[in-house]
Amino acid sequence: MPIRINSFMGKIGWNARIYFPNLASNAYLKLQFVTRGKAQKKYVDYFLNSGKVPMPNVVNIETINRCNSTCAFCTANVHAEKRPLRKIEDDLYYSIIDQLADWGYKGHLTLYGNNEPWLDTRIVEFHKYAREKLPDSFIFMSTNGLMLTLEQVKTIAPYINQLIINNYDTEYKLHKNIQEIYDYIIANPSEFENLDIQIQMRYLKEVLTNRAGSAPNKQATEKVIKETCLLPFTDMWIMPNGKVGLCCCDNFEVTDFADLHNVSVKEAWEGEALMKVRRMIADGRQNYKFCQHCDFIDAGFRMQLVKAILQDGEEAAHKIGGQERMKVFKQEK
Repeated sequence: MPIRINSFMGKIGWNARIYFPNLASNAYLKLQFVTRGKAQKKYVDYFLNSGKVPMPNVVNIETINRCNSTCAFCTANVHAEKRPLRKIEDDLYYSIIDQLADWGYKGHLTLYGNNEPWLDTRIVEFHKYAREKLPDSFIFMSTNGLMLTLEQVKTIAPYINQLIINNYDTEYKLHKNIQEIYDYIIANPSEFENLDIQIQMRYLKEVLTNRAGSAPNKQATEKVIKETCLLPFTDMWIMPNGKVGLCCCDNFEVTDFADLHNVSVKEAWEGEALMKVRRMIADGRQNYKFCQHCDFIDAGFRMQLVKAILQDGEEAAHKIGGQERMKVFKQEK
């Protein structure tokens, strides 16, 4: 089936996040650091010692810096948002996509950051253009689903490979509109055979990471994190103002390594400003002030990407990230 419901550790995990929030968060993060630390460091070393700077594995473009949810762990929630409203300029967006195409980019692309993409009325047209210019990229959308309709799913489906619906709630049940979408797709799977749709059951008040001290419900402690971080080596983080930031943990848009109004996407990614910080973080987060207390660690598909690269080279990651991934998905169905 093209749609499935995921929940980390099911009802047991859900209840742990409700009744033992900090314990659940800390235990999960400790597990991730122990099991993924060596692989992350190996990829960081590979990145820094390559003959040329490897391309990003994921390009994140936040087209509007607003959300409509109340997630307790995120500064983009409607109660905690402090950023001035900003939408990416049309010309800049199209230029970024054109540059990625000219660069030969085949990795992951998402028009999402710390925001809700459907708040941008241009989001379908933006995805359409990205699909036309980047036919071999794996384009995915992540949404909280609060304003999602079946018609929107049908409209966006031709232009994305994956739709992730984060069903945030305090109860272990689907929102009414998401339930209706789920029921329709279950009854009509052939209409969505080229789209992988995942519904993530997410606890609205969950404690996750401290996001470099920006998370409303988990402030950073004085503990210094000495492990490296994968994100500056895998992800290009583009904010609505055209600035290239460090990563998704920069909820307040304070890091600034390039302005895409003035430099190219490739120049920004390979530039000395970002490379300097990467070299610092490679030996531990304690070497860069923004990161020194941040306990974020990616536990998702980025690890699949870097493991594939380390084993078989960058083209292996393109197969995971592009149309080859959809072939595998269809075979699994």
